Amino acid sequence: MLSDLKTDEPGRLRALERLNVLDTGPEQPFENIVSLVQDILHVPICAVSLVDRTRQWFKARRGLATPETARNIAFCNEAIKKDAPLIIPETQDSQQFRGNPLVTGEPYIRSYLGVPLKTPEGYIVGTLCAIDTRPREFINSELSVLERFAKVVVDELELRQIASTDSLTGAMMRGAWFEATKAEVARAGRYSRPLSILIMDIDHFKRINDRFGHPLGDDVIKSVAEVVAQNLRKSDIFGRYGGEEFVLALPETTIDQAYALAERLREAVKQSRLAAPADLQWTVSIGVAELAPDEGDLQPALERADLALYEAKTAGRDQVKLSAPSAPIAV
Repeated sequence: MLSDLKTDEPGRLRALERLNVLDTGPEQPFENIVSLVQDILHVPICAVSLVDRTRQWFKARRGLATPETARNIAFCNEAIKKDAPLIIPETQDSQQFRGNPLVTGEPYIRSYLGVPLKTPEGYIVGTLCAIDTRPREFINSELSVLERFAKVVVDELELRQIASTDSLTGAMMRGAWFEATKAEVARAGRYSRPLSILIMDIDHFKRINDRFGHPLGDDVIKSVAEVVAQNLRKSDIFGRYGGEEFVLALPETTIDQAYALAERLREAVKQSRLAAPADLQWTVSIGVAELAPDEGDLQPALERADLALYEAKTAGRDQVKLSAPSAPIAV
């Protein structure tokens, strides 16, 4: 099974995406870990490195100026290929690494110790690494320290994911959704790829609560969330925006593709029912917008999707409305 996981790159990337950590800001638990490793092992460089599709990105770092490097030159890219620490006492003695740009140039790596960060499902998403600018034989006690801290890193990654999940629906909470989506906005801009936003609201939800009570209202919210979850890809980001409102970020999705998904969701929700009472029915209205090619900010697309949702509501509910980016003003 381990060999299967080691060669399952799509699965590994999904495990990394599930953590919703890429391109997020500094967080104290990870900052504390790299500081402690640096002090205990007396190394000038330490990092929590996560290996993405084409880059390694540092959740926390000491002694490194850049927040990321290309994956194909990353020492950590080699470390994730094995289920054991990668130890390089002297890069100049390694045919594989001595010509590496990170050896011949900044930060001038001469020795490296990297411990895999393995998720509970068994995928290695990155490393906790200690790096020196001089040759060095890392001793067993130093390796043991780094291995223990690597386990703490994985625990923290899992804890931040749990804390970001809405307990009723399993969707991401609003703040976590914003953080994860901002990372996708940055990625869409970096690679000139499409990204669409959906905002969904349960129609006449107050009437449902008033007539049937809040516990059944919660069941309706859960039912809608289940329908959405059943129709999403692993890369889609699904959040509870507030109350009976949900929001989705759809990477690699044009507005036409997003509209087709929104219609499927609308119809699937309309067909869903609870066991009782028989006369409890509900629908949703959905607003759709696409990130403009020159937009590096989530907020304008979110506002357009919200405006489209308002139009769907005022037009009679139980429908999908689109909002395209504003055309540039001619001068």
